[in-house]
Amino acid sequence: MRSLKGAFMTQLLIRLFIRRPNSPQDPRVRAAYGNLASVVGMVCNILLCLGKFVVGTLFGSIAITADALNNLSDASSNIVSLVGFKLAAKAPDAEHPYGHARFEYLAGLVVSVTILGIGFSLLKESVTKALHPTPVQFGWLTVAVLVVSILVKLWMSGFNRAIGRIISSETLIATAADSRNDVLSTAAVLVAAILCRVTGWDVLDGLMGVGVAVFILISGWGLVMDTLSPLLGESPSEDLVEHIEQTVMGYPGVLGVHDLMVHDYGPGHQFASIHVELPAEQDPLEAHDLIDNIERDFMKHDHLMVTIHYDPIVTSDAAVGVLRSRLTEKLRQLDPALSLHDLRIVPGKTHTNVLFDLVLPAGYAGDKVELLTQMEQFIKEQDPTYNCIIKLEQSYTAAAHK
Repeated sequence: MRSLKGAFMTQLLIRLFIRRPNSPQDPRVRAAYGNLASVVGMVCNILLCLGKFVVGTLFGSIAITADALNNLSDASSNIVSLVGFKLAAKAPDAEHPYGHARFEYLAGLVVSVTILGIGFSLLKESVTKALHPTPVQFGWLTVAVLVVSILVKLWMSGFNRAIGRIISSETLIATAADSRNDVLSTAAVLVAAILCRVTGWDVLDGLMGVGVAVFILISGWGLVMDTLSPLLGESPSEDLVEHIEQTVMGYPGVLGVHDLMVHDYGPGHQFASIHVELPAEQDPLEAHDLIDNIERDFMKHDHLMVTIHYDPIVTSDAAVGVLRSRLTEKLRQLDPALSLHDLRIVPGKTHTNVLFDLVLPAGYAGDKVELLTQMEQFIKEQDPTYNCIIKLEQSYTAAAHK
């Protein structure tokens, strides 16, 4: 019942404050979703911070005060996220033709570093309290404030997760996880308050504060890693890679795809390039028209700018087909992550050149020289006149196919 009420409140806020909520791919709608989540989070966290700080001060509980500061850090994070969403929504300009959407990633990084800073501060205070405990006064007001905090944070976790999924925002997904973590840390504070009351061991308050601080530090470090990854250039998601490849393969006449690259300039601002294999016998104008249609369809349906390179494949040469099958099977035996493309057989007077690109997964740890030696030997076994010319390439999506 509680989850139903939470979902109802989320949908109510969306209906009240989001125009065209069914168009999250629109940058303006996306920004509106982000602004809503940030403002709601900021208001809730400030109210929770004030309530806990007053109770923690009145009853002398460092654990409750620490939890209040955790909410304050969350509120500051919401402010940074709000600014990040607004800056990310700026239109492209002459200096930044790919837009400003990476501001959302930068905002997430600032939030993560802020969480780490507050975590270290709380750890210092809590250790001091654990080494030099002071009496903790217990009151039902303490219990009431902490229980309300747990309920509010549970709703905020679901709210941010729902919005994050709608607009595919890693920042809000991380915020949802942070709210869930707050539920656990606040529950720990509540347990500490009760135990101090029951046992009289005031040191438990400081120890629980240490636990909350450590929890914040672990969460903050995880968020730092999550926000750094897209800034450094992480591999595209498996779902996106599969969607692009299957979509292209669904068009008539497409024989295969390779060399997919996805460049991420922030949520909703991704650019991709891919090589599409089409029969060499096909009319070039028809092939070009097909490629134009594919590119337009990606922009229309996915708001994804895809640039396609046309690779003509000779389908009338049986020898190429046979050799491709044998090479593919050989690579599968050596390492299923290996692949090849652009296989050509070029006959000459004294020898026949066999040319192809051998694709290695990112971070390939095998011996490349040994790999080339094995492939050259295998090709020679097929025909002694074959002269092997292999170009090694790195895949930029292989990490998504672990």
